[in-house]
Amino acid sequence: MSERWQIGVCSWSLQVRSIPELVQLLGPLGLTRVHLALGDPHHASWLEDDATFIKLVEAAPFTASASMLAFPGEDYTSPATIQKTGGFGDPALRQERLELVKWGAAKSRALGLSIMSVHAGFIPEGASPARAAFVDCLRRALDISAAQDVTLAFETGQETAFLLRATLDELNHPYAKVNFDPANMLLYNKGNPIEAVRVLGTDIVHVHAKDANVPTVEGQWGAEVPLGEGQVGMGDFLDALAEVGYTGALAIEREVGDQAGRVRDVGTGANMLRQLIAQR
Repeated sequence: MSERWQIGVCSWSLQVRSIPELVQLLGPLGLTRVHLALGDPHHASWLEDDATFIKLVEAAPFTASASMLAFPGEDYTSPATIQKTGGFGDPALRQERLELVKWGAAKSRALGLSIMSVHAGFIPEGASPARAAFVDCLRRALDISAAQDVTLAFETGQETAFLLRATLDELNHPYAKVNFDPANMLLYNKGNPIEAVRVLGTDIVHVHAKDANVPTVEGQWGAEVPLGEGQVGMGDFLDALAEVGYTGALAIEREVGDQAGRVRDVGTGANMLRQLIAQR
């Protein structure tokens, strides 16, 4: 199989609580790459403490392609709730979340990782005090992450590719990059993911392999579906990634269904990706 892309999985998609459980599920899937959730100091998603977690990951038979930092209180009930609670959108929560970036970047560095993904939140458009304050917060987060030599990869979806492109250009920060999730572009109805790849280009440093359909009701989510069953067009997606020179991880993300269903869908998706890659 081509070494251009390495197929992996997002740890949270498998609904695991410990590194041994993660390792146990990875084996039958034939996957050795993982986008690794960090948990957080207050609402940890792992049973292990930080020191034990790092030790187990170092000894595990998988390679972490990147870490993922989520924030306590992010509410994905609807697009409206995540707009209020996601990322750095709420000024009252920015300092607390910057402290979590500091913790996450340090933990990522201890794991030997150079990329940490995060949802920035809904980026304000146009010239306004709200946008200026938001961009300043992103810059502070980037400086914190840069101090650990960890790239902050903003995940796509909560804004158009053109708005994210403009924001990256305004930041002009060497540690500001993109974790590209094609399905999120559709779930939030923020544009064509294939075109978005071309807009964001070489700033893409990590990729989620996920599929979805656009919303049928305004103000509601689109529908996440198993890989290959939605509107992304995975073959075209891979071709677009090749055009912009992306050769890194393809971390399958599945956030719908129970654990058994997710494991099944991840396995089916991995096989489909193997076939598509072999054709290229």
